[in-house]
Amino acid sequence: MHWTMRLAAAALFLSLTLVVTRDMEEGDLCLYEALSDADAVLCKGLEVFYPELGNIGCMFVPDCNNYRQKITHWAEPIVKFPGALEGATYILVMVDPDAPSRSSPKAQFWRHWLVTDIKGADIKKGKVQGQELSPYQPPSPPAKSGFHRYQFFVYLQERQNISLHSKENKTRGSWKMDRFLNRFHLSEPEASTQFMTQNYQDSPNYQTPGAGNSEPKDKPK
Repeated sequence: MHWTMRLAAAALFLSLTLVVTRDMEEGDLCLYEALSDADAVLCKGLEVFYPELGNIGCMFVPDCNNYRQKITHWAEPIVKFPGALEGATYILVMVDPDAPSRSSPKAQFWRHWLVTDIKGADIKKGKVQGQELSPYQPPSPPAKSGFHRYQFFVYLQERQNISLHSKENKTRGSWKMDRFLNRFHLSEPEASTQFMTQNYQDSPNYQTPGAGNSEPKDKPK
């Protein structure tokens, strides 16, 4: 009986190994790649969840399952700050410091999301409920602009009235984030993280429509 069980276990292990090997050979394995140590410095105590992807903090958006295209259409992610104080109030900022590209960030910072008056008890559970000064705008890196960092910061809100100037409201690009933070005496973030992605058409696996791929030909914003 003992040898029979060992043989059965060995057969099961071999079959699983063959399945994994076959999936890897066929390119079906979806790999989650971590950011470099330099970029991972920003990842401190904040979690960002997108549909299908899970917590993408401190990771590259995988180049599989059309994730790099899907993320340009998904609604706002679940942002969770487990270390939030339940009696405190917080500000959430999401920016792209690499607009239009990391090598030439002339439109730094691109403001993707800005929410104030978030209760600590809410963001601790992943609920971003507050005053939305800038509605969520999905990541849409331009084609041939390389990888972009999408950064999330949570600040402790000690003042009640946080607002954007009329000039800041005219455009999301070239936002002087440091001036905004200084204006409301916001120093170091309580938590932060980031992920990276690129335009889905820049993927080495991307096939243009008409070349055996039924993807719609969408242009990034």
